[in-house]
Amino acid sequence: MATNSADKRTRVGIVGAGPAGLLLSQLLARQGIDNVIIEQRSRAYVEGRIRAGVLEMGTVDLIDEAGVGERMRREGLRHDGISIAFDGRRERIDMNELTDGKGVMIYGQTEITKDLFDARIADGAEIVFEAEDVKVSGLDSVRPEITWRKDGQTRQLACDFIAGCDGFHGVCRASIPNAALKTFERAYPFGWLGLLSDTPPVDDELLYVNHERGFALCSMRSKTRSRYYVQCSLEDDVAEWSDDRFWDELRTRLPVEFAERIVTGPSIEKSIAPLRSFVAEPMRYGRLFLAGDAAHIVPPTGAKGLNLVASDIRALFAAFSAFYADADEKLLDDYSATCLRRIWKAERFSWWFTTATHRFSDDPFDRRIQLADLDYMTGSRAGQTAIAENYVGLP
Repeated sequence: MATNSADKRTRVGIVGAGPAGLLLSQLLARQGIDNVIIEQRSRAYVEGRIRAGVLEMGTVDLIDEAGVGERMRREGLRHDGISIAFDGRRERIDMNELTDGKGVMIYGQTEITKDLFDARIADGAEIVFEAEDVKVSGLDSVRPEITWRKDGQTRQLACDFIAGCDGFHGVCRASIPNAALKTFERAYPFGWLGLLSDTPPVDDELLYVNHERGFALCSMRSKTRSRYYVQCSLEDDVAEWSDDRFWDELRTRLPVEFAERIVTGPSIEKSIAPLRSFVAEPMRYGRLFLAGDAAHIVPPTGAKGLNLVASDIRALFAAFSAFYADADEKLLDDYSATCLRRIWKAERFSWWFTTATHRFSDDPFDRRIQLADLDYMTGSRAGQTAIAENYVGLP
């Protein structure tokens, strides 16, 4: 059972018990670096969030390094390619052949979160759930603090460092003075309507579809659980989308060979997600380090969200390890620049893949440019290699 912490000190205070906070906590603990996690929601709420599940091999390796990869290795699905359908045809990108043997692993973020929770709690980790009125202070001092209310009492945690892993709407980034932070954002004029069902996937690999009615994606969580998406209006109401309406629309957008063999079934979960690109710079303010969605958001088209979380945590863990082992602050000083170089490349790829596959307007010129872009990128080895290298993950 996780315990509460009140008026104490730790080396690293972590705000947020999502994948970023849990992964950092697990890695630090295995290195003997004490830490405490403060989470505003319940464990059940955090575990129940439906998110993506396409893992780069670097992310897979980091999960192994954290000691929580056994179930992922057993149940995850290795994919060596993806397909892109457009203009009446389907083109496969052979990632394995184009990137010297690399691929991706299909394993749901929800399952990663469960594995990390199980490991942290079994290890006696200090995790505060349902913390109210969480605040961070003293960020530019040598003794930053996290405060919160629990069971009617105000609690206080003094830290050497604070890791802001509390997501896009969290308190950590909001606590940085405006003058010390630059933000870059692009909101997209549509959303993704996603449906999760206990049905076999329509194909062995992911299928991205550019259709005149809008984008579609056939994904999966396992060999018996599928995740499908269709582009929709941000003004749509999920209640207006019955399961039958969703399946009909999906079939309309899929190539005939896929539409004919898709297995439909009742939805387990159905929701509409807006799409945005967002980056905050720098990712450090004093003793506060931002990681994951607290610092950046990508459209899900490029499957980069969770993988950027992992790369942030890899860099932050290395920086904390060097500091506590040798009092070396270089990696801490370089953290933001190191992460942002990879983040902006992932933002670029996610932006490109989104603009190439979604319907932005009724302009026939725009439509022809999209198709020409996809025709070139999938018909050229250089173009295919660019897609493959970005999809499996850049260094």
